[in-house]
Amino acid sequence: MRYLLFVSICALAFSGPILFQDSDLVAPQEMIDEINRVQDSWTASSDWVGNMTVAEAKQRVAPTIGSQKFLKKNWGALLDNLSVPASFDARQQWPNCIHPIQNDGNCHAGWAFAAADTLSDRFCIASNGTVNVVLSAAEIVLCSLEKPSCIGGTTDVAWTFIQQYGTNSERCTPQSLIATSKVCPTVCHPIDIIIYYKVKKIYTFQGQPEIQAGILSGGPVEVNMEVYQDFLTYKGGVYKHTTGNLVGYTSVKVIGWGNQNGTNYWIAANAWGTSWGLQGYFWIAFGQCNFDVEAIAGKPDYKAQ
Repeated sequence: MRYLLFVSICALAFSGPILFQDSDLVAPQEMIDEINRVQDSWTASSDWVGNMTVAEAKQRVAPTIGSQKFLKKNWGALLDNLSVPASFDARQQWPNCIHPIQNDGNCHAGWAFAAADTLSDRFCIASNGTVNVVLSAAEIVLCSLEKPSCIGGTTDVAWTFIQQYGTNSERCTPQSLIATSKVCPTVCHPIDIIIYYKVKKIYTFQGQPEIQAGILSGGPVEVNMEVYQDFLTYKGGVYKHTTGNLVGYTSVKVIGWGNQNGTNYWIAANAWGTSWGLQGYFWIAFGQCNFDVEAIAGKPDYKAQ
């Protein structure tokens, strides 16, 4: 079995109370109207969230987050010699290496999708486009835990698994297997040569300057963030938590940053499909939702294929 057993993650819980019922609408129209009335930084809409209940919203997020116990490198020298631009977008810097928006469906596995998506981009960047493949989140979901679970994993589970065992391509282990398989696959679907993509090292980047340095020096990084009711209504602009309770947590891929009307923001890719947000992307103000506390990414071992 190629799984990793993590027993400590269940000890972590929500940092705030849940003040609503599962049968309630997670974002009633009155909430959306109020968001758009009291601020002009971002736009809320019912287009994606519709009549989603609190229970359904919880399926799109994780109830806990894990602690990231990886190499905390001293980035001082890198920061001293790095000129950080006012804005940066990895889609412009590496246009052929930033892969399409994913959709993790009702099985929340943002922890796995963001890891696979981040690593896909970093392999392409590190290899100058030689290795350009969409890596499998399903492989991580099905093989990194003793009992495959959409909500059972965390970013530390995903990256530790990638470092020890590697993940293969989406073509080899497609997302559809998450719904149909309860075991770690041992063959490709369709039959193909299995190539496992690993990382040499896993790094954490703490705080805004290190996260920016990490992106500039190697490509996108993964972060954990709090998800409040209003975030599900995001349609555009620079998101700032405005109203609503904590629903859970998710993990996303960060690809850059910018500034709008004096507000600095991160550019990130969610895994809720292209009908959410800015065709799957979103902008979030610095310091919001514990977004820029810590990021994680790995150094691709593209010669190990």
